[in-house]
Amino acid sequence: MHQIISMKHITINSIEKAIQKVDTLNEDGLEKLAETYALAQQTLLGYVMSAAVEYENEKLEGLLIYYYCLISEAFTQEQVLLEAITDEHIDSFEEGYFEALDQYFNSDNIEVLHDYCDQPDLTNFMMIEVSTPDEDGTTLEDDTATQLFIVIVAMITLMGRVIKQ
Repeated sequence: MHQIISMKHITINSIEKAIQKVDTLNEDGLEKLAETYALAQQTLLGYVMSAAVEYENEKLEGLLIYYYCLISEAFTQEQVLLEAITDEHIDSFEEGYFEALDQYFNSDNIEVLHDYCDQPDLTNFMMIEVSTPDEDGTTLEDDTATQLFIVIVAMITLMGRVIKQ
């Protein structure tokens, strides 16, 4: 399995700033933010949102939009520029990603995903997000949690690979 090294890791600090920003926006602000990030990475957003249809899981849709904005904002907070993700980026990444996922789910060794994704703080953040109850005690159903994790880690990996040097 090959790995691609990105030069810049998104830090916990940037993730925390992104959470603070996204979680304090009202509905209009969130919509504007989503629109900004949607326009910046149309192919990526299409890829991410297709998962809700593919998995036939309506609950996934809102979660995907939320985490799409949150992760995009974390990259912005880190002050990295991304090139536009293309279908070619997605096609060339998928096979290796699914191999890495299989290895991870068979071994429960997060290092497999860290090596492939090369964004350990974001990967760890998503692991905690999908496995920890919200402040009100709400937890995600297992299927939804797994699907969300798979899709958002794919997104993180793709974004990490197009950071402009």
